[in-house]
Amino acid sequence: MKRIVAIQHPQSQHHVNGMVGSWTDWPLTELGLAQAEAIGQKLAAELQGQDAVLYCSDLLRAQQTAEQIGRRLQLTPVLRKELRERNLGRCCGKSVQWLRENMEQPEKTIDDRLFSDGESRRDTWNRLQPFFTEIMASSQQTILVVSHGDLLGLFHAMFLGLEAENLNGYRFSGPAGGVSHLAVEPDGAKIVWRLNDLSYLSGDTGAFRP
Repeated sequence: MKRIVAIQHPQSQHHVNGMVGSWTDWPLTELGLAQAEAIGQKLAAELQGQDAVLYCSDLLRAQQTAEQIGRRLQLTPVLRKELRERNLGRCCGKSVQWLRENMEQPEKTIDDRLFSDGESRRDTWNRLQPFFTEIMASSQQTILVVSHGDLLGLFHAMFLGLEAENLNGYRFSGPAGGVSHLAVEPDGAKIVWRLNDLSYLSGDTGAFRP
Protein backbone atom coordinates (compact mmCIF):
# COMPACT_ATOMS: atom_id res chain seq x y z
CA MET A 1 0.00 0.00 0.00
CA LYS A 2 1.32 3.42 -0.95
CA ARG A 3 0.89 5.98 1.82
CA ILE A 4 1.05 9.74 1.27
CA VAL A 5 1.14 12.20 4.15
CA ALA A 6 0.43 15.76 2.98
CA ILE A 7 1.33 18.49 5.46
CA GLN A 8 0.39 22.15 5.23
CA HIS A 9 3.01 24.32 6.91
CA PRO A 10 1.85 25.74 10.27
CA GLN A 11 1.70 29.37 11.36
CA SER A 12 3.86 31.68 9.26
CA GLN A 13 4.55 35.36 9.82
CA HIS A 14 2.18 36.31 7.01
CA HIS A 15 -0.67 34.66 8.95
CA VAL A 16 -0.32 37.28 11.65
CA ASN A 17 1.07 40.42 9.98
CA GLY A 18 -1.60 41.00 7.32
CA MET A 19 0.76 40.41 4.41
CA VAL A 20 0.33 38.25 1.32
CA GLY A 21 2.00 34.81 1.48
CA SER A 22 2.28 33.41 -2.03
CA TRP A 23 5.92 33.52 -3.22
CA THR A 24 6.98 36.01 -0.53
CA ASP A 25 9.49 34.06 1.54
CA TRP A 26 8.03 34.38 5.03
CA PRO A 27 9.47 32.29 7.89
CA LEU A 28 7.44 30.44 10.50
CA THR A 29 6.58 32.24 13.71
CA GLU A 30 7.83 30.89 17.03
CA LEU A 31 4.45 29.21 17.43
CA GLY A 32 4.74 27.79 13.91
CA LEU A 33 8.14 26.29 14.70
CA ALA A 34 6.71 24.65 17.82
CA GLN A 35 3.77 23.36 15.79
CA ALA A 36 6.14 21.88 13.18
CA GLU A 37 8.04 20.17 15.99
CA ALA A 38 4.77 18.71 17.31
CA ILE A 39 3.82 17.43 13.86
CA GLY A 40 7.22 15.78 13.50
CA GLN A 41 6.99 14.20 16.93
CA LYS A 42 3.64 12.58 16.20
CA LEU A 43 4.56 11.48 12.67
CA ALA A 44 7.74 9.87 14.00
CA ALA A 45 5.61 7.73 16.31
CA GLU A 46 3.27 6.77 13.46
CA LEU A 47 5.85 6.07 10.78
CA GLN A 48 8.44 4.36 12.95
CA GLY A 49 10.40 1.80 10.95
CA GLN A 50 8.99 2.84 7.58
CA ASP A 51 11.26 3.70 4.66
CA ALA A 52 10.03 7.15 3.68
CA VAL A 53 10.93 10.12 1.50
CA LEU A 54 10.20 13.75 2.41
CA TYR A 55 9.49 16.36 -0.27
CA CYS A 56 8.85 20.03 0.40
CA SER A 57 8.33 23.40 -1.24
CA ASP A 58 11.50 25.47 -1.46
CA LEU A 59 9.83 28.47 0.21
CA LEU A 60 11.23 29.14 3.68
CA ARG A 61 8.11 28.44 5.73
CA ALA A 62 7.74 25.00 4.14
CA GLN A 63 11.45 24.26 4.42
CA GLN A 64 11.43 25.07 8.13
CA THR A 65 8.44 22.77 8.61
CA ALA A 66 10.11 19.95 6.70
CA GLU A 67 13.37 20.39 8.64
CA GLN A 68 11.57 19.93 11.96
CA ILE A 69 9.74 16.86 10.65
CA GLY A 70 12.84 15.46 8.97
CA ARG A 71 14.87 15.80 12.18
CA ARG A 72 12.36 13.60 13.98
CA LEU A 73 12.14 11.04 11.16
CA GLN A 74 15.85 11.20 10.27
CA LEU A 75 15.00 12.32 6.73
CA THR A 76 16.60 15.03 4.62
CA PRO A 77 13.94 17.15 2.87
CA VAL A 78 14.05 17.13 -0.92
CA LEU A 79 13.24 20.64 -2.16
CA ARG A 80 10.83 20.85 -5.09
CA LYS A 81 9.91 24.17 -6.67
CA GLU A 82 6.75 22.53 -8.06
CA LEU A 83 5.40 22.49 -4.48
CA ARG A 84 5.51 26.27 -4.08
CA GLU A 85 2.33 28.12 -3.26
CA ARG A 86 0.51 29.78 -6.16
CA ASN A 87 2.36 32.80 -7.50
CA LEU A 88 0.07 35.83 -7.15
CA GLY A 89 2.35 38.14 -9.10
CA ARG A 90 2.93 41.76 -8.22
CA CYS A 91 1.03 41.63 -4.92
CA CYS A 92 3.83 39.52 -3.40
CA GLY A 93 5.50 41.58 -0.70
CA LYS A 94 2.38 43.68 -0.23
CA SER A 95 -0.49 43.54 2.24
CA VAL A 96 -3.71 41.61 1.88
CA GLN A 97 -5.51 44.94 2.00
CA TRP A 98 -3.44 46.16 -0.96
CA LEU A 99 -4.35 42.99 -2.85
CA ARG A 100 -8.07 43.58 -2.27
CA GLU A 101 -7.86 47.18 -3.37
CA ASN A 102 -5.71 46.61 -6.46
CA MET A 103 -6.62 43.20 -7.89
CA GLU A 104 -7.03 43.30 -11.65
CA GLN A 105 -9.63 40.56 -11.95
CA PRO A 106 -11.76 38.62 -9.45
CA GLU A 107 -11.28 34.86 -9.51
CA LYS A 108 -14.39 33.21 -10.91
CA THR A 109 -12.82 30.33 -12.85
CA ILE A 110 -9.61 28.32 -12.66
CA ASP A 111 -8.23 30.38 -15.56
CA ASP A 112 -8.63 33.79 -13.90
CA ARG A 113 -5.58 35.59 -12.53
CA LEU A 114 -5.88 38.13 -9.75
CA PHE A 115 -2.88 39.84 -11.37
CA SER A 116 -1.76 39.39 -14.94
CA ASP A 117 1.81 38.51 -13.93
CA GLY A 118 0.65 35.79 -11.51
CA GLU A 119 -0.59 32.22 -11.86
CA SER A 120 -4.13 31.03 -12.31
CA ARG A 121 -5.18 27.89 -10.50
CA ARG A 122 -4.87 26.04 -13.82
CA ASP A 123 -1.29 27.29 -14.16
CA THR A 124 -0.54 25.95 -10.68
CA TRP A 125 -2.30 22.67 -11.50
CA ASN A 126 -0.12 22.26 -14.59
CA ARG A 127 3.01 23.04 -12.57
CA LEU A 128 2.11 20.46 -9.92
CA GLN A 129 0.91 17.64 -12.19
CA PRO A 130 4.32 16.25 -13.28
CA PHE A 131 5.41 15.97 -9.64
CA PHE A 132 2.14 14.27 -8.70
CA THR A 133 2.49 11.80 -11.59
CA GLU A 134 6.09 11.11 -10.56
CA ILE A 135 5.33 10.20 -6.95
CA MET A 136 2.25 8.17 -7.82
CA ALA A 137 4.29 6.10 -10.30
CA SER A 138 7.28 5.68 -7.99
CA SER A 139 7.98 2.49 -6.07
CA GLN A 140 8.33 4.49 -2.84
CA GLN A 141 5.61 3.35 -0.45
CA THR A 142 5.69 6.13 2.16
CA ILE A 143 5.83 9.71 0.88
CA LEU A 144 5.61 12.92 2.89
CA VAL A 145 4.81 16.19 1.12
CA VAL A 146 5.13 19.58 2.87
CA SER A 147 3.54 22.46 1.01
CA HIS A 148 0.97 25.26 1.17
CA GLY A 149 -2.81 25.55 1.45
CA ASP A 150 -3.76 26.45 -2.11
CA LEU A 151 -1.27 24.01 -3.63
CA LEU A 152 -2.38 21.12 -1.41
CA GLY A 153 -6.01 21.80 -2.34
CA LEU A 154 -5.03 21.03 -5.92
CA PHE A 155 -3.00 18.01 -4.77
CA HIS A 156 -6.02 16.52 -3.01
CA ALA A 157 -8.20 17.09 -6.07
CA MET A 158 -5.66 15.27 -8.25
CA PHE A 159 -5.50 12.39 -5.79
CA LEU A 160 -9.28 11.96 -6.03
CA GLY A 161 -9.06 11.85 -9.82
CA LEU A 162 -10.73 15.19 -10.50
CA GLU A 163 -9.93 17.18 -13.62
CA ALA A 164 -8.79 20.79 -13.44
CA GLU A 165 -12.17 21.96 -14.79
CA ASN A 166 -13.92 20.38 -11.81
CA LEU A 167 -12.36 23.10 -9.67
CA ASN A 168 -14.73 25.63 -11.18
CA GLY A 169 -17.33 24.05 -8.91
CA TYR A 170 -15.26 22.50 -6.11
CA ARG A 171 -12.43 23.68 -3.91
CA PHE A 172 -10.40 21.99 -1.18
CA SER A 173 -9.25 24.26 1.62
CA GLY A 174 -7.50 23.52 4.89
CA PRO A 175 -6.04 25.31 7.91
CA ALA A 176 -2.36 25.92 8.57
CA GLY A 177 -0.75 22.86 10.14
CA GLY A 178 -3.32 20.41 8.79
CA VAL A 179 -2.09 16.86 8.10
CA SER A 180 -3.78 14.58 5.58
CA HIS A 181 -3.31 10.81 5.26
CA LEU A 182 -3.94 9.36 1.81
CA ALA A 183 -3.42 5.79 0.63
CA VAL A 184 -3.51 3.72 -2.53
CA GLU A 185 -4.34 0.05 -2.15
CA PRO A 186 -2.59 -2.60 -4.28
CA ASP A 187 -5.73 -2.83 -6.44
CA GLY A 188 -5.56 0.92 -7.14
CA ALA A 189 -8.36 1.97 -4.79
CA LYS A 190 -7.71 5.38 -3.24
CA ILE A 191 -8.48 6.11 0.40
CA VAL A 192 -8.60 9.39 2.29
CA TRP A 193 -7.91 8.39 5.90
CA ARG A 194 -7.72 11.88 7.32
CA LEU A 195 -8.02 15.32 5.74
CA ASN A 196 -6.42 18.45 7.28
CA ASP A 197 -6.20 16.91 10.74
CA LEU A 198 -5.19 19.53 13.32
CA SER A 199 -4.65 17.10 16.19
CA TYR A 200 -0.96 16.95 15.23
CA LEU A 201 -0.44 20.46 16.56
CA SER A 202 -1.04 19.30 20.11
CA GLY A 203 2.06 17.15 20.24
CA ASP A 204 0.03 14.13 21.42
CA THR A 205 2.09 11.09 20.49
CA GLY A 206 -0.82 8.68 20.21
CA ALA A 207 -0.11 6.99 16.88
CA PHE A 208 -2.61 6.85 14.03
CA ARG A 209 -2.16 3.63 12.08
CA PRO A 210 -4.58 2.93 9.22
